[in-house]
Amino acid sequence: MEKHIVKEGNVRIDVYLSKLLDVSRSKIGKLDLKVNDKNVKSSYIVKENDVIDIPVLTEEEIKAEPEKLNLDIVYEDDDVIVVNKPNGMVVHPAFGNTKHTLVNGLLYHSKELSKNNGEFRPGIVHRIDAYTTGLLMIAKNDKAHEFLAKQLSEKTTHRKYIALVWGVINNDTGTIDAPIGRDINDRKKMSITADGKEAITHFKVLERYKTATLIELKLETGRTHQIRVHMNYINHPVVNDPVYGKRKLIDNTGQCLHAKELGFIHPKTKKYMEFNVELPECFINILNKFKEEIC
Repeated sequence: MEKHIVKEGNVRIDVYLSKLLDVSRSKIGKLDLKVNDKNVKSSYIVKENDVIDIPVLTEEEIKAEPEKLNLDIVYEDDDVIVVNKPNGMVVHPAFGNTKHTLVNGLLYHSKELSKNNGEFRPGIVHRIDAYTTGLLMIAKNDKAHEFLAKQLSEKTTHRKYIALVWGVINNDTGTIDAPIGRDINDRKKMSITADGKEAITHFKVLERYKTATLIELKLETGRTHQIRVHMNYINHPVVNDPVYGKRKLIDNTGQCLHAKELGFIHPKTKKYMEFNVELPECFINILNKFKEEIC
């Protein structure tokens, strides 16, 4: 159960949570609602600084349907699929967003997907944000899923990202070791918290511009929004990030963050495999604006 602090109140709690969670008011009305550790009715008027216990929503109504999408399949065999996810595509369905996701496309593409993550996340071993582009590994059976997930937990997978961040980073290399947890003021965001989970990001400068830096990043851990939160933490937020950093947006294509390389041991052959994809057009278009002003 997560807690949420109300910033602006004077509205019914069912209306407030419906907007916050992107769920219908009727569904909110069927849930047990609690504010300031007391049970309330759906007609309760929330006030500023009220602490709401975010209700646990079931997955009953989030069954994804197969959908023909133009997936960029980098590699596929009987056990794994490697996908180059495009800009703007959500990885799996959620409340209020059950169509046009990667999972919808995978269900159409293949009848064989692992079920370890439930009915609405078949095959999904790990995720990247909707507006982060690049490589993801998909498991086609439960045994492959367990093998790949174990590599993630043991930090033996190879994951390299490219990001364009605001400001000039003086050090050629660096490591950010700061725990990440849910932001108590905004459940859709993550933040550096003392009681958060371990999060470690390594970076290397590739090129410096007058107002930004192109960097390469390697992850030791895989926390939600890890790179975006960590770079914002050191005052170098990802360029064009609409959530973290509060900097001007170049356009509406999302943050300049790309999962460029992915490597793992194959679950059946036990051989190491590595994949590499180029930066997408949306990233390159923004990058070119900064390349004209190299330091």
